[in-house]
Amino acid sequence: MIIFLFSCGQKITKNYSPKPLEKTSYEAPYFSNPEIDYVYKANITVYGHELSGIFIAKKINDTTHRVVFTTEFGNKLLDFEISETDFKVNSIVSELDRKILISTLKKDFRLLLKKNYLIEKQFENQTNTIYQSVDGNRFNFIFLSKENQKLEKVVHASSTKEKITISFSSENNIFAEKIEILHQNIKLKIELNYFKTE
Repeated sequence: MIIFLFSCGQKITKNYSPKPLEKTSYEAPYFSNPEIDYVYKANITVYGHELSGIFIAKKINDTTHRVVFTTEFGNKLLDFEISETDFKVNSIVSELDRKILISTLKKDFRLLLKKNYLIEKQFENQTNTIYQSVDGNRFNFIFLSKENQKLEKVVHASSTKEKITISFSSENNIFAEKIEILHQNIKLKIELNYFKTE
């Protein structure tokens, strides 16, 4: 088991040097303001099929976000509340009411909306710092730009391989204008682009 843990970390951090810990925790900046409705145009590609609509996330208390997917015309497809420990489906259309899909979305959005990470290792190269955090029996690798400390990517991995990569594009490190959630083990990609109201 230790060999596998080392091999996964070594693969993701292959071009990075270990560094003494600068901090023991990291707080993700995105989706943290309860005053803001985070509204994105969503494009989901799963096994060659595409679905588009609107993704809305709102922090409703210190630990919980409410997430709603709608069609572009405003018809609700999925409405749930999610925290680190709880997941409650408020409503879902029958076409999406599949256990495996709900489980996958729960993992994806729990990772996307995760606020606090306990850091156990740190790595760096010329452009990025990586914090490694334990997540149950898996790991999260948090990639920060050394130039401006922006959160650029979170990689969720098992002891042997990468599972989910979430990439962020942000101008100010407070709000991510573009987000991509990519699965390595299934053909699923979710793209979120900030919905600008004119």
